[in-house]
Amino acid sequence: MALVKSDVLVLGAGIVGVSAALHLQKRGRDVILVDRHDGAGQETSYGNAGLIESASVFPYVFPYDLRQVLRYALNRFPEAHYRFRDLPAFLPWLIRYVFASAPERAFRSAMAALPLISRSLAEHEALIAEAGVPQLLRRTGWIKLFRSTATLDKGVADLERVRPYGVEGDILDARAIAAREPNLSGTFAGAIHWPAPGFIPDPGALTKAYAALFVRRGGRFIVADARTLTQGQAAWRVEGPNGALMGREAVIALGPWSDDIFRPLGYDMPLGIKRGYHLHLAPRGNAVLNRPVLDSDRGYLLAPMNQGIRLTTGAEFARRDAPPTPVQIERTLPLARELFPLGEAIEATPWMGRRPCMPDMLPVIGKAARHDGLWFNFGHQHHGLTLGPVTGRLLAEMMTGVEPFADPRPFAAERFR
Repeated sequence: MALVKSDVLVLGAGIVGVSAALHLQKRGRDVILVDRHDGAGQETSYGNAGLIESASVFPYVFPYDLRQVLRYALNRFPEAHYRFRDLPAFLPWLIRYVFASAPERAFRSAMAALPLISRSLAEHEALIAEAGVPQLLRRTGWIKLFRSTATLDKGVADLERVRPYGVEGDILDARAIAAREPNLSGTFAGAIHWPAPGFIPDPGALTKAYAALFVRRGGRFIVADARTLTQGQAAWRVEGPNGALMGREAVIALGPWSDDIFRPLGYDMPLGIKRGYHLHLAPRGNAVLNRPVLDSDRGYLLAPMNQGIRLTTGAEFARRDAPPTPVQIERTLPLARELFPLGEAIEATPWMGRRPCMPDMLPVIGKAARHDGLWFNFGHQHHGLTLGPVTGRLLAEMMTGVEPFADPRPFAAERFR
Protein backbone atom coordinates (compact mmCIF):
# COMPACT_ATOMS: atom_id res chain seq x y z
CA MET A 1 0.00 0.00 0.00
CA ALA A 2 1.30 3.45 -0.97
CA LEU A 3 1.99 6.19 1.55
CA VAL A 4 0.87 9.61 0.28
CA LYS A 5 2.60 12.50 2.01
CA SER A 6 1.79 16.20 2.13
CA ASP A 7 2.29 19.31 4.20
CA VAL A 8 -1.39 19.61 5.15
CA LEU A 9 -4.47 17.39 5.14
CA VAL A 10 -7.63 19.47 4.80
CA LEU A 11 -10.60 17.40 5.94
CA GLY A 12 -13.81 18.40 4.20
CA ALA A 13 -14.44 19.56 0.63
CA GLY A 14 -17.27 21.97 1.24
CA ILE A 15 -16.79 25.66 0.47
CA VAL A 16 -14.89 26.17 3.74
CA GLY A 17 -12.44 23.31 3.28
CA VAL A 18 -11.86 23.94 -0.43
CA SER A 19 -11.19 27.63 0.21
CA ALA A 20 -8.74 26.82 3.01
CA ALA A 21 -6.95 24.34 0.73
CA LEU A 22 -6.65 26.98 -2.02
CA HIS A 23 -5.26 29.63 0.31
CA LEU A 24 -2.74 27.23 1.84
CA GLN A 25 -1.70 26.16 -1.65
CA LYS A 26 -1.21 29.82 -2.66
CA ARG A 27 1.18 30.19 0.27
CA GLY A 28 3.36 27.31 -0.81
CA ARG A 29 1.87 24.39 1.09
CA ASP A 30 1.43 20.95 -0.49
CA VAL A 31 -2.18 20.09 0.36
CA ILE A 32 -4.33 16.99 0.16
CA LEU A 33 -8.08 17.69 0.23
CA VAL A 34 -10.01 14.81 1.81
CA ASP A 35 -13.73 14.12 1.52
CA ARG A 36 -16.02 11.10 1.67
CA HIS A 37 -17.61 12.14 -1.64
CA ASP A 38 -15.86 12.01 -5.00
CA GLY A 39 -16.79 15.63 -5.71
CA ALA A 40 -16.65 18.89 -3.78
CA GLY A 41 -19.65 20.79 -2.43
CA GLN A 42 -22.09 17.90 -2.19
CA GLU A 43 -23.40 18.49 1.33
CA THR A 44 -24.20 21.77 3.13
CA SER A 45 -22.43 23.86 0.47
CA TYR A 46 -24.87 22.67 -2.18
CA GLY A 47 -28.08 23.89 -0.57
CA ASN A 48 -28.35 27.53 0.45
CA ALA A 49 -29.79 30.81 -0.78
CA GLY A 50 -26.68 31.53 -2.84
CA LEU A 51 -25.95 34.85 -1.16
CA ILE A 52 -22.53 36.27 -0.41
CA GLU A 53 -23.90 38.33 2.44
CA SER A 54 -21.43 41.20 2.54
CA ALA A 55 -24.19 43.40 3.98
CA SER A 56 -25.03 41.09 6.89
CA VAL A 57 -23.23 42.94 9.68
CA PHE A 58 -25.33 41.62 12.54
CA PRO A 59 -25.85 37.88 13.07
CA TYR A 60 -29.06 35.89 13.37
CA VAL A 61 -29.94 36.11 17.06
CA PHE A 62 -32.50 34.37 19.19
CA PRO A 63 -35.49 36.72 19.60
CA TYR A 64 -35.99 38.37 22.98
CA ASP A 65 -39.59 39.25 22.10
CA LEU A 66 -41.81 36.99 24.21
CA ARG A 67 -44.57 37.01 21.61
CA GLN A 68 -42.19 35.79 18.95
CA VAL A 69 -40.78 33.12 21.26
CA LEU A 70 -44.28 31.84 21.98
CA ARG A 71 -45.01 31.88 18.25
CA TYR A 72 -42.03 29.60 17.64
CA ALA A 73 -42.86 27.42 20.63
CA LEU A 74 -46.21 26.55 19.06
CA ASN A 75 -44.25 25.02 16.17
CA ARG A 76 -46.80 26.12 13.59
CA PHE A 77 -44.86 28.75 11.72
CA PRO A 78 -42.50 28.15 8.79
CA GLU A 79 -39.58 30.38 9.71
CA ALA A 80 -38.55 28.03 12.53
CA HIS A 81 -39.41 24.45 13.39
CA TYR A 82 -38.23 21.91 15.94
CA ARG A 83 -38.56 18.19 16.50
CA PHE A 84 -40.01 17.84 19.98
CA ARG A 85 -38.45 14.40 20.47
CA ASP A 86 -35.02 15.95 19.84
CA LEU A 87 -35.48 18.73 22.40
CA PRO A 88 -33.18 17.12 25.01
CA ALA A 89 -30.42 16.93 22.40
CA PHE A 90 -30.45 20.56 21.28
CA LEU A 91 -31.81 22.38 24.37
CA PRO A 92 -28.40 22.89 26.08
CA TRP A 93 -27.04 24.46 22.89
CA LEU A 94 -30.19 26.57 22.50
CA ILE A 95 -29.82 27.95 26.03
CA ARG A 96 -26.25 29.04 25.24
CA TYR A 97 -27.52 30.60 22.01
CA VAL A 98 -30.16 32.57 23.93
CA PHE A 99 -27.49 33.79 26.37
CA ALA A 100 -25.14 34.83 23.54
CA SER A 101 -27.98 36.67 21.77
CA ALA A 102 -28.19 39.32 24.50
CA PRO A 103 -27.61 42.70 22.82
CA GLU A 104 -24.14 43.43 24.21
CA ARG A 105 -22.82 39.93 23.52
CA ALA A 106 -24.33 39.80 20.04
CA PHE A 107 -22.79 43.18 19.25
CA ARG A 108 -19.34 41.93 20.29
CA SER A 109 -19.76 38.92 18.01
CA ALA A 110 -20.82 41.19 15.14
CA MET A 111 -17.80 43.45 15.56
CA ALA A 112 -15.46 40.45 15.70
CA ALA A 113 -16.90 39.09 12.44
CA LEU A 114 -17.11 42.48 10.67
CA PRO A 115 -13.62 42.29 9.07
CA LEU A 116 -14.59 38.91 7.60
CA ILE A 117 -18.02 40.01 6.39
CA SER A 118 -16.57 43.19 4.88
CA ARG A 119 -14.00 41.26 2.81
CA SER A 120 -16.21 38.31 1.93
CA LEU A 121 -17.26 39.43 -1.55
CA ALA A 122 -13.77 40.62 -2.53
CA GLU A 123 -12.25 37.26 -1.60
CA HIS A 124 -14.88 35.45 -3.68
CA GLU A 125 -14.32 37.78 -6.62
CA ALA A 126 -10.61 36.96 -6.60
CA LEU A 127 -11.19 33.19 -6.56
CA ILE A 128 -13.97 33.39 -9.16
CA ALA A 129 -11.60 35.23 -11.50
CA GLU A 130 -8.84 32.69 -10.91
CA ALA A 131 -11.25 29.78 -11.42
CA GLY A 132 -12.54 31.32 -14.66
CA VAL A 133 -16.23 31.17 -13.73
CA PRO A 134 -17.53 34.78 -13.87
CA GLN A 135 -20.97 33.47 -14.84
CA LEU A 136 -21.37 32.10 -11.31
CA LEU A 137 -21.50 35.57 -9.75
CA ARG A 138 -24.41 37.94 -10.29
CA ARG A 139 -24.37 41.45 -8.83
CA THR A 140 -28.11 41.67 -8.26
CA GLY A 141 -28.29 41.79 -4.48
CA TRP A 142 -31.55 40.58 -2.93
CA ILE A 143 -34.92 41.90 -1.81
CA LYS A 144 -36.58 41.59 1.59
CA LEU A 145 -40.36 41.95 1.38
CA PHE A 146 -42.57 43.20 4.22
CA ARG A 147 -46.31 42.64 4.35
CA SER A 148 -47.07 44.88 7.34
CA THR A 149 -46.13 48.37 8.38
CA ALA A 150 -44.72 47.05 11.65
CA THR A 151 -42.28 44.66 9.98
CA LEU A 152 -41.34 47.30 7.40
CA ASP A 153 -40.55 49.77 10.16
CA LYS A 154 -38.33 47.18 11.83
CA GLY A 155 -36.61 46.46 8.53
CA VAL A 156 -35.93 50.15 7.96
CA ALA A 157 -34.54 50.42 11.50
CA ASP A 158 -32.23 47.48 10.74
CA LEU A 159 -31.06 49.27 7.59
CA GLU A 160 -30.30 52.44 9.53
CA ARG A 161 -28.37 50.37 12.06
CA VAL A 162 -25.96 49.03 9.43
CA ARG A 163 -25.46 52.24 7.42
CA PRO A 164 -22.58 53.40 9.69
CA TYR A 165 -20.69 50.27 8.59
CA GLY A 166 -20.85 51.21 4.91
CA VAL A 167 -23.93 49.12 4.04
CA GLU A 168 -26.57 50.66 1.81
CA GLY A 169 -30.08 49.61 0.90
CA ASP A 170 -32.95 50.98 -1.15
CA ILE A 171 -36.37 51.29 0.48
CA LEU A 172 -39.01 50.26 -2.05
CA ASP A 173 -42.70 51.02 -2.27
CA ALA A 174 -45.14 48.81 -4.17
CA ARG A 175 -44.35 50.46 -7.51
CA ALA A 176 -40.59 50.05 -7.05
CA ILE A 177 -41.04 46.40 -6.06
CA ALA A 178 -42.99 45.79 -9.26
CA ALA A 179 -40.33 47.57 -11.32
CA ARG A 180 -37.59 45.29 -10.00
CA GLU A 181 -39.64 42.09 -9.86
CA PRO A 182 -42.67 42.41 -12.16
CA ASN A 183 -43.79 38.78 -11.69
CA LEU A 184 -44.37 39.03 -7.93
CA SER A 185 -47.95 39.10 -6.64
CA GLY A 186 -49.29 40.23 -3.30
CA THR A 187 -49.88 43.24 -1.11
CA PHE A 188 -46.73 44.63 0.50
CA ALA A 189 -46.14 47.50 2.89
CA GLY A 190 -42.72 47.85 1.27
CA ALA A 191 -39.37 46.21 0.79
CA ILE A 192 -35.64 46.75 1.07
CA HIS A 193 -33.32 45.98 -1.82
CA TRP A 194 -29.84 45.14 -0.56
CA PRO A 195 -27.73 45.79 -3.69
CA ALA A 196 -24.24 44.92 -2.42
CA PRO A 197 -24.38 41.16 -1.74
CA GLY A 198 -23.34 38.86 -4.54
CA PHE A 199 -25.62 36.10 -5.75
CA ILE A 200 -24.33 32.65 -6.72
CA PRO A 201 -26.88 30.85 -8.95
CA ASP A 202 -25.25 27.45 -8.32
CA PRO A 203 -23.35 27.25 -5.00
CA GLY A 204 -22.47 23.60 -5.52
CA ALA A 205 -20.96 24.37 -8.93
CA LEU A 206 -18.95 27.23 -7.45
CA THR A 207 -17.44 24.93 -4.82
CA LYS A 208 -16.59 22.40 -7.56
CA ALA A 209 -14.99 25.18 -9.63
CA TYR A 210 -12.79 26.18 -6.69
CA ALA A 211 -11.86 22.52 -6.15
CA ALA A 212 -11.00 22.18 -9.86
CA LEU A 213 -8.74 25.23 -9.57
CA PHE A 214 -7.02 23.60 -6.58
CA VAL A 215 -6.39 20.42 -8.59
CA ARG A 216 -5.17 22.32 -11.67
CA ARG A 217 -2.60 23.99 -9.47
CA GLY A 218 -1.24 20.64 -8.31
CA GLY A 219 -3.44 19.90 -5.32
CA ARG A 220 -4.71 16.40 -4.66
CA PHE A 221 -8.34 15.52 -3.96
CA ILE A 222 -8.65 12.05 -2.41
CA VAL A 223 -11.78 10.23 -1.26
CA ALA A 224 -11.24 8.92 2.26
CA ASP A 225 -12.91 8.73 5.67
CA ALA A 226 -11.77 11.70 7.77
CA ARG A 227 -12.94 9.89 10.91
CA THR A 228 -9.85 7.67 10.64
CA LEU A 229 -7.65 10.67 11.54
CA THR A 230 -4.88 9.77 13.99
CA GLN A 231 -1.72 11.48 15.15
CA GLY A 232 1.59 9.76 14.66
CA GLN A 233 5.18 10.87 15.06
CA ALA A 234 5.32 14.38 13.59
CA ALA A 235 2.41 13.65 11.21
CA TRP A 236 -1.35 13.27 10.97
CA ARG A 237 -2.72 10.23 9.19
CA VAL A 238 -5.98 9.34 7.40
CA GLU A 239 -6.58 5.92 5.91
CA GLY A 240 -7.12 6.25 2.16
CA PRO A 241 -8.41 3.75 -0.39
CA ASN A 242 -4.91 2.88 -1.61
CA GLY A 243 -2.88 3.59 1.49
CA ALA A 244 -2.40 6.14 4.23
CA LEU A 245 -2.53 9.89 3.64
CA MET A 246 -0.12 11.83 5.81
CA GLY A 247 0.43 15.49 6.56
CA ARG A 248 2.52 17.41 9.08
CA GLU A 249 -0.64 19.39 9.81
CA ALA A 250 -4.37 18.73 9.55
CA VAL A 251 -7.35 21.07 9.26
CA ILE A 252 -10.80 20.02 10.49
CA ALA A 253 -13.23 21.73 8.08
CA LEU A 254 -16.06 19.22 8.16
CA GLY A 255 -18.89 21.62 8.99
CA PRO A 256 -21.64 19.81 10.91
CA TRP A 257 -19.53 16.63 11.05
CA SER A 258 -16.52 18.32 12.69
CA ASP A 259 -17.42 16.99 16.12
CA ASP A 260 -16.99 13.45 14.82
CA ILE A 261 -13.28 14.32 14.81
CA PHE A 262 -12.68 16.84 17.58
CA ARG A 263 -14.69 15.12 20.33
CA PRO A 264 -12.69 11.85 20.22
CA LEU A 265 -9.58 14.01 20.46
CA GLY A 266 -10.85 15.46 23.73
CA TYR A 267 -12.21 18.87 22.66
CA ASP A 268 -15.57 19.95 24.08
CA MET A 269 -17.04 22.66 21.87
CA PRO A 270 -20.78 23.41 21.62
CA LEU A 271 -21.32 22.71 17.93
CA GLY A 272 -25.04 22.87 17.16
CA ILE A 273 -27.02 22.13 14.03
CA LYS A 274 -29.70 24.13 12.28
CA ARG A 275 -31.17 22.06 9.50
CA GLY A 276 -32.72 23.54 6.38
CA TYR A 277 -34.58 22.38 3.27
CA HIS A 278 -34.93 23.45 -0.32
CA LEU A 279 -36.94 22.45 -3.36
CA HIS A 280 -36.44 23.50 -6.99
CA LEU A 281 -39.46 24.39 -9.06
CA ALA A 282 -39.89 25.43 -12.66
CA PRO A 283 -41.23 28.94 -13.30
CA ARG A 284 -44.60 28.99 -15.01
CA GLY A 285 -44.78 30.38 -18.52
CA ASN A 286 -42.32 33.19 -19.13
CA ALA A 287 -42.14 34.31 -15.50
CA VAL A 288 -38.71 35.55 -14.42
CA LEU A 289 -37.27 36.11 -10.96
CA ASN A 290 -34.29 38.48 -11.21
CA ARG A 291 -32.77 38.07 -7.75
CA PRO A 292 -33.40 36.25 -4.45
CA VAL A 293 -36.52 37.45 -2.66
CA LEU A 294 -37.27 36.88 1.02
CA ASP A 295 -40.92 36.91 2.07
CA SER A 296 -39.94 37.93 5.59
CA ASP A 297 -43.38 37.83 7.19
CA ARG A 298 -43.97 34.28 5.96
CA GLY A 299 -40.53 32.81 6.50
CA TYR A 300 -39.24 31.55 3.15
CA LEU A 301 -36.99 32.67 0.30
CA LEU A 302 -37.11 32.19 -3.46
CA ALA A 303 -33.87 32.28 -5.45
CA PRO A 304 -33.43 32.01 -9.25
CA MET A 305 -30.92 29.15 -9.39
CA ASN A 306 -29.58 27.49 -12.52
CA GLN A 307 -31.53 24.37 -11.51
CA GLY A 308 -34.82 26.28 -11.21
CA ILE A 309 -36.48 28.54 -8.66
CA ARG A 310 -35.15 27.39 -5.29
CA LEU A 311 -37.59 27.56 -2.39
CA THR A 312 -35.57 27.62 0.83
CA THR A 313 -36.83 27.36 4.39
CA GLY A 314 -35.90 28.77 7.75
CA ALA A 315 -34.14 26.80 10.47
CA GLU A 316 -35.12 23.42 11.86
CA PHE A 317 -33.77 22.44 15.27
CA ALA A 318 -33.22 18.70 15.38
CA ARG A 319 -30.50 16.10 15.78
CA ARG A 320 -28.06 16.23 12.91
CA ASP A 321 -28.87 12.75 11.63
CA ALA A 322 -32.58 12.58 12.48
CA PRO A 323 -34.86 11.65 9.56
CA PRO A 324 -35.93 14.59 7.36
CA THR A 325 -39.12 16.40 8.37
CA PRO A 326 -39.76 18.86 5.52
CA VAL A 327 -42.91 20.38 7.03
CA GLN A 328 -41.53 23.86 6.37
CA ILE A 329 -41.51 23.16 2.64
CA GLU A 330 -45.05 21.86 2.85
CA ARG A 331 -46.19 24.99 4.68
CA THR A 332 -44.38 27.51 2.52
CA LEU A 333 -44.96 26.04 -0.94
CA PRO A 334 -48.60 27.25 -1.18
CA LEU A 335 -47.47 30.69 0.04
CA ALA A 336 -44.64 30.78 -2.50
CA ARG A 337 -47.08 29.94 -5.30
CA GLU A 338 -49.11 32.99 -4.29
CA LEU A 339 -46.00 35.17 -4.48
CA PHE A 340 -44.54 33.92 -7.77
CA PRO A 341 -45.93 31.78 -10.64
CA LEU A 342 -44.30 28.43 -9.84
CA GLY A 343 -44.82 25.30 -11.91
CA GLU A 344 -43.96 21.71 -11.10
CA ALA A 345 -41.29 20.60 -8.65
CA ILE A 346 -38.08 19.50 -10.37
CA GLU A 347 -37.03 17.05 -7.62
CA ALA A 348 -39.15 14.24 -6.26
CA THR A 349 -38.32 15.13 -2.64
CA PRO A 350 -36.93 18.23 -0.90
CA TRP A 351 -33.21 18.40 -0.18
CA MET A 352 -32.09 18.67 3.45
CA GLY A 353 -28.87 20.26 4.67
CA ARG A 354 -27.24 20.91 8.03
CA ARG A 355 -25.77 24.24 9.10
CA PRO A 356 -22.94 24.04 11.67
CA CYS A 357 -23.56 26.68 14.32
CA MET A 358 -21.74 27.90 17.42
CA PRO A 359 -23.91 29.56 20.08
CA ASP A 360 -21.99 32.87 19.92
CA MET A 361 -22.55 33.05 16.15
CA LEU A 362 -18.82 33.00 15.34
CA PRO A 363 -16.89 30.23 13.60
CA VAL A 364 -14.04 28.32 15.22
CA ILE A 365 -10.79 29.20 13.43
CA GLY A 366 -7.32 28.51 14.70
CA LYS A 367 -4.89 26.12 16.32
CA ALA A 368 -5.92 23.23 18.56
CA ALA A 369 -4.54 23.78 22.03
CA ARG A 370 -3.47 20.24 22.90
CA HIS A 371 -2.34 18.76 19.56
CA ASP A 372 0.58 19.98 17.51
CA GLY A 373 -0.27 20.60 13.89
CA LEU A 374 -4.07 20.40 14.30
CA TRP A 375 -6.22 23.32 13.16
CA PHE A 376 -9.93 24.13 13.20
CA ASN A 377 -12.12 25.88 10.62
CA PHE A 378 -15.83 25.18 11.10
CA GLY A 379 -19.06 26.54 12.61
CA HIS A 380 -19.84 29.20 9.99
CA GLN A 381 -23.57 29.40 10.82
CA HIS A 382 -25.76 30.55 7.93
CA HIS A 383 -22.71 32.14 6.29
CA GLY A 384 -20.62 29.22 5.07
CA LEU A 385 -20.82 30.33 1.46
CA THR A 386 -20.22 33.94 2.43
CA LEU A 387 -17.23 33.30 4.68
CA GLY A 388 -15.54 30.29 3.09
CA PRO A 389 -12.81 32.15 1.12
CA VAL A 390 -12.20 34.86 3.70
CA THR A 391 -11.83 32.42 6.61
CA GLY A 392 -9.67 30.23 4.39
CA ARG A 393 -7.36 33.19 3.95
CA LEU A 394 -7.34 33.96 7.68
CA LEU A 395 -6.52 30.36 8.57
CA ALA A 396 -3.78 30.10 5.92
CA GLU A 397 -2.16 33.29 7.20
CA MET A 398 -2.16 31.89 10.74
CA MET A 399 -0.75 28.54 9.61
CA THR A 400 2.04 30.06 7.50
CA GLY A 401 3.16 32.70 10.00
CA VAL A 402 1.86 35.69 8.08
CA GLU A 403 0.33 38.51 10.09
CA PRO A 404 -3.43 37.88 9.86
CA PHE A 405 -5.50 40.56 8.16
CA ALA A 406 -8.02 40.33 11.03
CA ASP A 407 -7.77 39.60 14.73
CA PRO A 408 -8.18 35.81 15.05
CA ARG A 409 -8.62 35.73 18.83
CA PRO A 410 -12.44 35.94 18.88
CA PHE A 411 -12.57 32.71 16.82
CA ALA A 412 -10.26 30.63 19.02
CA ALA A 413 -11.57 27.32 20.33
CA GLU A 414 -10.36 28.23 23.82
CA ARG A 415 -13.27 30.68 24.21
CA PHE A 416 -15.45 27.71 25.16
CA ARG A 417 -13.40 26.60 28.16
